[in-house]
Amino acid sequence: MYIDNFYIALLHYPVYNRKGDVVTTAVANVDIHDISRAAKTFGARHFYIVTPVLEQHRLVEKILEHWLRGFGADFNPSRKAAFQIIRLKKNLEEVQDDIASLSGARPKVIATGANLPQDERLRSPGSLKREILDSAGSFLFLFGTGWGLADEVIGMADYLLTPIRGPFEYNHLSVRSAVSIILDRLWRENFE
Repeated sequence: MYIDNFYIALLHYPVYNRKGDVVTTAVANVDIHDISRAAKTFGARHFYIVTPVLEQHRLVEKILEHWLRGFGADFNPSRKAAFQIIRLKKNLEEVQDDIASLSGARPKVIATGANLPQDERLRSPGSLKREILDSAGSFLFLFGTGWGLADEVIGMADYLLTPIRGPFEYNHLSVRSAVSIILDRLWRENFE
């Protein structure tokens, strides 16, 4: 089964730092590589990298150039395939507008994080999967860098995904690990 109505966005602003301040984080090369590969593996239509910092845009564009058209494209065709779904945007509004231009409507937004509020928007991976599969609309999963998505982003989300929990109290995964775990929990039954 191919699913083409879901998208992933990695937000570098607005997110929190360890002190609880709203900041802009730096784009990490390893996030670009690992998240694009997970997104491609599980069928995301696009993986958006979102940062307002123009120097960071130049850095991402240089990395994309290498893997899409430079030496990396010939050296590693599977990496090129993963990078082809990447789109670079300045803010969440641009992401939503881009998805609306592709699908005809703004997407339902799903916020992820380790410390989401317990409210009526909270959904398990299984319930979201059913909604995505049964819907003609599109869905955008938001992942935050730093210490997580700012409250303003969580507040505008249509849904909140139940946080990943292990058997112990510790809960501070890298964002690339969280993306892979969440995508597997959402879609693994479709591929068995």
